[in-house]
Amino acid sequence: MASRRSAGLEGLMNLLLDDTIAALASAPGTSGRGIVRVSGGDVRRVLEQHFAPRDGERWAKANRAERHVGEWRLVVDVPWGDAPFQNGLRLPVEVGWWPTKRSYTGQPLAELHLIGSPPLLEAVLMQLCRSGCRAARPGEFTLRAFLAGRLDLLQAEAVLGVIDAADHVELELALQQLAGGISQQMGALRADLLDLLADLEAGLDFVDEDIEFVSREQLLSRVTAAQRTTAELCDQASRRLQSSTRPRVVLAGLPNAGKSTLLNALTGQSAALVSEVSGTTRDYLCVPLDRNGLHVDLIDTAGWDSETSGIEAVTQQRRHEQWQQADLIVWCSDLSAAAALDEPLIAELHHEQRPVVRVGTKADCVSVAWTPSEFATGGDEGVQATVSARDGRGLDELCAQLAERLSAESRGRRQWIGMTAARCQNSLLSARDALGRTAEAAGLGLSEDLVIVELREALEHLGHIVGAVYTDDVLDRVFSKFCIGK
Repeated sequence: MASRRSAGLEGLMNLLLDDTIAALASAPGTSGRGIVRVSGGDVRRVLEQHFAPRDGERWAKANRAERHVGEWRLVVDVPWGDAPFQNGLRLPVEVGWWPTKRSYTGQPLAELHLIGSPPLLEAVLMQLCRSGCRAARPGEFTLRAFLAGRLDLLQAEAVLGVIDAADHVELELALQQLAGGISQQMGALRADLLDLLADLEAGLDFVDEDIEFVSREQLLSRVTAAQRTTAELCDQASRRLQSSTRPRVVLAGLPNAGKSTLLNALTGQSAALVSEVSGTTRDYLCVPLDRNGLHVDLIDTAGWDSETSGIEAVTQQRRHEQWQQADLIVWCSDLSAAAALDEPLIAELHHEQRPVVRVGTKADCVSVAWTPSEFATGGDEGVQATVSARDGRGLDELCAQLAERLSAESRGRRQWIGMTAARCQNSLLSARDALGRTAEAAGLGLSEDLVIVELREALEHLGHIVGAVYTDDVLDRVFSKFCIGK
C-alpha cells in the first residue's frame, strides 16, 4: 500500500473527473506481482500504445470485462549498462479490462498485473503519464466509484476499513458494511420518508379538493416508526464509539463465584488477582481473548454487593457501567453454592434486557450431577454451560457457545466501522430530533407545511450519511484518508 498523505485533499471536487488517471495499486516493496490501475475515458487508447496482446483479434473486439495476456513494451533509460535499451523491454503482463460503466469506477478501467519490481512498476507508471494519464490522488478511484453511484459514502468508508483492518473482526465488520448492510437500512428508511414527503406535497397541490393522500394517523405512525429506527441506529453508532471493535464479554456474578479464576483460565495468563477472600476484585480488568473461534475483550468485574456506601459504592457503580456496555454478560454461578442467591440479580439483568449466558463454575467441586432447571429463575433457562478453571473442562465448549451467541447478539449492534460511526453520529442525532419535531407537529395537528419542513430536514441529515447530500469538505475528510491507488 502506498504511503498516506496527512494533509486533506484541497478542492477534491474540482478534479477533472474526465481525466484518465493511473496509480500503483499494490503494496510497496518487491513481490511476485505488482498492479498498476488506470481509469478514464482514454484508457484503451493509452493501452494500445504499449500493450501487445497475445490474441489481438479478441482484444480488438473486447466489449465486456475480460482478462488479456500479452507483453508490455517499455522503453526507458535504465541506470545500468553502457547505454539505454534502444529497443525497450518486453514485460509479460496480464490486463484486466472493464470497458463499460459497470467497472468499479463507473468508467473504462484496466489493471496491469506485472512483475513486482518497484523500479519497473514506477517506469510503467511514468510511461502511462507521458502517454496522457494523470497521476491519481489518494482515494480518487473510490471517489469516482462514489460519484458514479457504484458505492455510497458508507461503502466507500468500508473500502478503507478493509484496507486498515487489524484483525479478522475488523475485516468482517468492514466487509459487512461494504456489502451494504447499513446502506440497505438507510436506503429503506429514506425511501419510506421520501414516499411520505411526496404524499404530503401532493396533498398540498389538492388542498381545495376532497382528496387525502395520507391521513394524520398514517403520518404519525410512519414518522414514529422512522424515529424509532433512527434512534436504534444512533444507539448502535454510539455503542461503536464507546467500545472497541472487539465485542465486550463481561464476567459477572456474586463474590467468590470464580470470575477471576475463569478469566485467567480462558486467557492462559495470571492477569487477575485470585484469592479465597471474598471481594478481592475491586475494579474491572479487561484482557483480550482469542480462543476456539472467540475473539473478544474479556472483562472481569467485582462481585455484586448490596453495600451502597464508601469504596463499595464506587466499585458497584463501575460494575454496573460494565454491564451496560457489555455485548454479552457471562453470569458465573458457583455450582457448589445455593442457586437461590443468584435469583434477584438474574431477574434484574433480564428486566434490563441484557444478553446473558449463565455458566456453572467450580464443576470440579461438585460430585453429583446438576441440571439446568436447578438454577433456573424467572425468564431464565438456568445454567447453560459448566466449567472448571482448575482442570480445564468445558472451557473450549464455553468459548464456542459464546462465539455463537455473540454472532446473533451483535448482528445489528456492530455494523459500524469506527470512522463511519464517528462521522454519522451527529447526523443521526439531528435526523432523530427532526423526526421528533415532525411527529410533534403531526400530533398537534399543525399545518402540513410545517410538517414538510421538519421532514425535509430529517431527510437532509440522513442524506449526509449515505452521501446523497454532500459537501466538498465532507468528501475531503473521507477520501483524504485513503492511500494512492485506491
